[in-house]
Formats: sequence, C-alpha cells, structure tokens
Amino acid sequence: MDPVQAFLQANALTPAPHAPGSRYYGVPTAQMTTPDGMTVVYLRRRFLPPSSAFSVLKTVAVAPDDRLDSVAAQHLGDPLQWWRIADGNGAMLPEAVIADALGQPGAGVVITLPEGVAGVSDAD
Repeated sequence: MDPVQAFLQANALTPAPHAPGSRYYGVPTAQMTTPDGMTVVYLRRRFLPPSSAFSVLKTVAVAPDDRLDSVAAQHLGDPLQWWRIADGNGAMLPEAVIADALGQPGAGVVITLPEGVAGVSDAD
C-alpha cells in the first residue's frame, strides 16, 4: 500500500471536529467502504436553512467591489462568518448575495441573528 493510501486509511475514521462557529458544526457524518476495503467518513449534505429560521437585525447597502467576507468582518466582527450572511439571504452561492443586492434598487444585504435565535419584535 502506498504511503498516501496508508495515511488515508489510518485517519479515515477520525474526521476533524468542526468548531461551533463552522457552517459544518453539527452536520452528521456517514461512512462508506470503497471496493478496496478502505472506510471513508464524509459529511452528509448540509441543506440551506429556510428564511423563516432567521431574525433580521438590519439591512446594509453594498457596493460592487464589496466581498461577503468584508461585510461579515464589518457587521459580525469575523470574516469567517460570511456563510451566516449567505444563509440569512437564502443564497446557495455566496457570490450571489452581493450581486442580488446590487441588482435590486433600494435592496441590500440582510444581516441576521444566527439560525434559530429569536429577535425582539417591534411589538414588544
């Protein structure tokens, strides 16, 4: 067995855990066995959460040269949380968030609370 295959086989059942801030945190794993007998552990599919799972904090204007990571850094304090903005805007493709906001006059990028965290309503 070549060294790469040996490494993969030795480490296949111990996937790296995902940090609580990762979009993959809590995504279950599955495993399969290849024809040569190697067991491979992989992440199951992560589905885009429904927009009803998010409470909107604010809508921000964006410019054509803005990037999702810079918007996340400015409004969430962490550029690695760009995926939260993509989820909150219902975007399968991260680059679509800025493009969609620019394509609709008066629209912007929605900044939300994390999925499932309820906000305070105006009625309260």
